[in-house]
Amino acid sequence: MTILLSTLNARYTHASLGLRYLLANMKELATQTHIQEFVIGAKTTEMVERILAYNPKIVGFGVYIWNVDETAKLVATLKRVAPHIVVVLGGPEVSHETNEQHIVQLADYVVTGWGDITFPKLCGEILHGPKPLMKVHAGVQPPMADIALPYSLYGDDDIAHRTLYVEASRGCPFKCEFCLSALDKTAWPFNIETFLGEMEALHRRGARVFKFVDRTFNLNIKTSLKIMQFFLDKLAANPEDPVYAHFELVPDHLPDALKEGIAKFPPGTLQFEIGIQSFNPTVQANISRKQDNDKAAANIRWLCEHSHVHMHVDLIAGLPGETVESFAEGFDKLWALGPHEIQFGILKRLRGTPIIRHTEAFGLVFDPYPPYTILANRDIDFATMQRLVRFARYWDLVANSGRFTHVTPVLLGTRPFDNFMAFSDWLYANTDATHRIALDRLATLVGKYLQEQGVPDVAALLASDGHGVKQKAAPAPAVVAPQRQARHLGACA
Repeated sequence: MTILLSTLNARYTHASLGLRYLLANMKELATQTHIQEFVIGAKTTEMVERILAYNPKIVGFGVYIWNVDETAKLVATLKRVAPHIVVVLGGPEVSHETNEQHIVQLADYVVTGWGDITFPKLCGEILHGPKPLMKVHAGVQPPMADIALPYSLYGDDDIAHRTLYVEASRGCPFKCEFCLSALDKTAWPFNIETFLGEMEALHRRGARVFKFVDRTFNLNIKTSLKIMQFFLDKLAANPEDPVYAHFELVPDHLPDALKEGIAKFPPGTLQFEIGIQSFNPTVQANISRKQDNDKAAANIRWLCEHSHVHMHVDLIAGLPGETVESFAEGFDKLWALGPHEIQFGILKRLRGTPIIRHTEAFGLVFDPYPPYTILANRDIDFATMQRLVRFARYWDLVANSGRFTHVTPVLLGTRPFDNFMAFSDWLYANTDATHRIALDRLATLVGKYLQEQGVPDVAALLASDGHGVKQKAAPAPAVVAPQRQARHLGACA
């Protein structure tokens, strides 16, 4: 009898941390448990065929906002051709509003919340009895020391070709209502020495890129310093074979001790993802977000001016009480601070998040289909929200891509949001597309727009970003940073 753990990742390069946690904690069932990962967009019948090759008794699927529709189709097809297979669902998408979901109706069992202990127990009952009577099983949260860490289950191919997700803690003490972590009571750390031992083992096996999924890396500064020192030691010992680490930071909590450590990292070895979301105090109060905006801005400015960190800072459009004008003000403020990337997100209604309490008061209207993006609200009508969606897409193609680093400041001028919105409207009017715009065509369109705006010597400006002229390939930088971040670093060198 075989237990198969599966999910549909957004990309091949994303290796599922959740499935590996489950396998690491299967105990006596581990020898008969296997992992089979897929990628969204794969043909359903081919995935079913590969699942059946294991002759499984139980198949557990990790379900997320990005894969729920395709997973539902996969489960439906699997149940048609092999109705005897027991299907168990888990993951954030099926952990809330469970009874309302079509995919849950297709499955035999669902584990909500933490699955490390509950999923193996459920499998044991399915295989050996007594047969579980309930369909939905609330995940039991064990002491952190009781959870076996999964990092040895990253294979050699994972280490060589995929992003390795790691976590020194779970949960979050903050209550931002658009985030599922708002439901957590606090953050729970793993034993730091045990965790760093696992990171040491990964590094010995060749791992060089570590993406931390902790919501609040800088919550406990002593722990943060230990983790950073681990990577600094690796960099000092092997400067020609550098590591690259990605962390999510709380923006208004950056004491001097942490700054001192951050300043030691050379270019191309450290990335911070920082959630500002909104600079509007009224909006922050609406979504229960506590943030000292002055401290947050000062910290971002310090990081941009006094460190080599690659900065990726988040804003969210569509939050309750946020007008286009107030969002634009926050966008311009953030741009002036100088981060490499501004992640322009559109609000999504994740199942279970408290954001829905504002639905009536703020007229929140969400797409009924994943990823449940907001369509309109009291302050932003549908047509304007669509303009913001296009702005976000074009911003990613032009500004965040690192391919127009000299062009972007000229394009934005002294009114960044308004000027890029004007460009976004023009680009859509001239292409009727937001995807599949080839780089050469995009560069041509950017040049045409700048010429229409009266910008002098556009050809030379584009050439400074490598467009319109044939250039020798630049020597590869001595960093292990992903390509997009490396382009930003090259522009800043």
